[in-house]
Amino acid sequence: MDQRQQELAARIAGRRGAVRGPFRVWLHSPEMCERAESLGAFARFDCSLPKHLRELTLLMAARNWDAQYSWNAHVHQAIEAGIPEAAVKAVAEKREAVFDNEADQTFYQFCREILEVHFVADETFARALEHFGSKGLVDTIGALGNFTMLGMCLNTFQVDLQADKAPPFADIRGYGRVAADGDEPQP
Repeated sequence: MDQRQQELAARIAGRRGAVRGPFRVWLHSPEMCERAESLGAFARFDCSLPKHLRELTLLMAARNWDAQYSWNAHVHQAIEAGIPEAAVKAVAEKREAVFDNEADQTFYQFCREILEVHFVADETFARALEHFGSKGLVDTIGALGNFTMLGMCLNTFQVDLQADKAPPFADIRGYGRVAADGDEPQP
């Protein structure tokens, strides 16, 4: 690494404990790495969303992009932060998740619509706006965008699948989708 890459690596390790996952890829472009790290730190640690919803956002984007590394790194953090295990399992299995808390259910629906349909229904938007305000919704979209970029990076550069962890998604093995008949992964 050149001096700029070393400085960034030291800063990342200081904040996150080590340089791992996507940062090992992003360091190839120090300017990209610095900006991605800054946005990622905001989305994970500093945005207006409560911790459990930041973690839910990460899991939803990870599942949307089949980003196993990201999922494995955060699934237990999401549960510890208050996301019900049944909801986590539903997200992993691409089923409808149910939350007891109306705000959490609205948040989930908002994220699900933008990830799956690419638009948010007016009614969903109005409910989400009532619960989270405009700042919360902007932060949500920023977090989803960041975690989407993360998933794309992890899959494209085939970042460590953590051999010591079970595959989190039944339809994904390695870096491909398992064929309907259970054959090898398909690109």
